[in-house]
Amino acid sequence: MKANEILAQARQENRTVLTEIEAKQLLMQSGINCTDTRLAATKDAAVKLSEQFGYPVVLKVFSVDITHKSDAGGVKVNLKNKAEVENAFDAIMRSCKAAVPTAKIEGVSVQVMAKSGIEVIMGMIKDPSFGPVIMFGLGGVFVEVLQDVAFRIVPIEKSDAEDMINEIKGKKLLEGYRGQEPADVACLQQMLLKLSDFVNTTPEIEEIDMNPVFAYKDGAVVVDARIILSTAQASHGLRAA
Repeated sequence: MKANEILAQARQENRTVLTEIEAKQLLMQSGINCTDTRLAATKDAAVKLSEQFGYPVVLKVFSVDITHKSDAGGVKVNLKNKAEVENAFDAIMRSCKAAVPTAKIEGVSVQVMAKSGIEVIMGMIKDPSFGPVIMFGLGGVFVEVLQDVAFRIVPIEKSDAEDMINEIKGKKLLEGYRGQEPADVACLQQMLLKLSDFVNTTPEIEEIDMNPVFAYKDGAVVVDARIILSTAQASHGLRAA
């Protein structure tokens, strides 16, 4: 589905929060590498997709009514075979129906279990004064505890992307700290530039959260993504989800 079709469908359904699948489709169409994530409406479909992707896989509840999937027991990771996928599907359904009884659950999303890398976060928020602002920093506990992030106003240039990566306190981790493999910094710079271009040409987006992004020595991949549309689009049939 093309970007304008994804946005139009969300407006038609009165949603401001895109699904993870929709968010990743938009980012991938902008040239940003994401884990392939697809919807499985049934247990059998989840097994079929898992075998198509190759184990291990991750299952997540697919429901626009459940925002915090992990809190509802809606995420199962590192599933290594058919039996584990079947058990995980059943467990997700039980847990999520108990946690959010009124939620409409369409199935689960299935994605490959990405290999671990250096966790970074990228995103966009809209500042009341400056408009869209791109964010970069270390992901995981670092962003929550250290708040080690850098910001730039959209649009950014290559020098801005370089500066954002260089100015975070955790830069040493990206350079291969204590025997770890270094991150592909050039790839991260390109991802920031592509994110800036995407934001600059899609004004109806209010917020983007790409966390975690796993950075490797030879590339990077977005493992989880969240996109929120502007409530200012209410005149086009949108309202807060």
